[in-house]
Amino acid sequence: MSESLDENYAAGGFGRGLQPGRRPALLIVDFVRAYLVPGSPLYAGAESARAAARTLLEAARSARIPVVHTNVRYQDGGRDGGVFFRKVPGLQCFVAGAHPELAAFAAGLEPATGETLITKQYASAFFGTSLSSTLTSMGIDTVLIAGVSTSGCVRATAVDACQHGFIPLVVREAVGDRHAAPHEASLFDLQAKYAEVVGLEWAGTYLKGIGDRG
Repeated sequence: MSESLDENYAAGGFGRGLQPGRRPALLIVDFVRAYLVPGSPLYAGAESARAAARTLLEAARSARIPVVHTNVRYQDGGRDGGVFFRKVPGLQCFVAGAHPELAAFAAGLEPATGETLITKQYASAFFGTSLSSTLTSMGIDTVLIAGVSTSGCVRATAVDACQHGFIPLVVREAVGDRHAAPHEASLFDLQAKYAEVVGLEWAGTYLKGIGDRG
C-alpha cells in the first residue's frame, strides 16, 4: 500500500471538522501529582503539559467559563474499581488515604472555590459519574479537555464527550502521556473520529472571544 496514513484516512471520510459551540467548559482530567512525581508508578513526565494546562486554566477563569476537575479515588482494596483496578496496579496510588502525596492535585491546578470536582473510578470522566448531567444543566455544548494521560483517561473522556453530545476540543499541549507513541497515536485517532485536536494558542483565542462576548 503506497498511500500515506493521512491519505488512507481521508479516503475513508475521516477527519471532518467539528464547529465549536458558544457555551464551553474546561475539563481538566486527573492532573494530580501521581503523574508528575518521579518514582510514582504512574509517572508520565507531563511537566510541559501541566504548564500548558495552567495557562489554559487561567484563560478559562478570565473568560468566566465553567471549570470541571476530575480525580480518582477508590475504597479500601479498590473494590469499587472493578476490572480496571485489577488491570492497572498503579491505580493503587488512589486508594483513599494510601498515598495522599500522589493523589493531591498538581501545583497550580487545584480546584478553586466555585469550580466543580468530579471523582471517578474508571477511565472516562463520564462513566459512573454526574458529569454529563452537570454539563447539560449548565447549558454546555463544548468541552475543552486537558489532562493525563492522553491514551488513557483523556482519550476515554473525549470519546464519551462525543457520545454524550458535547463537542470535544482536546488541547494538544495540555495533555500528556508517558511515551510519545501512544500520545501521538491517540491524538491522531481522536482528530480522525471523535474530537478536534487544537493548539493552546487557538484555545486561548477561542476563550478570549467567549469572554469578550460576556
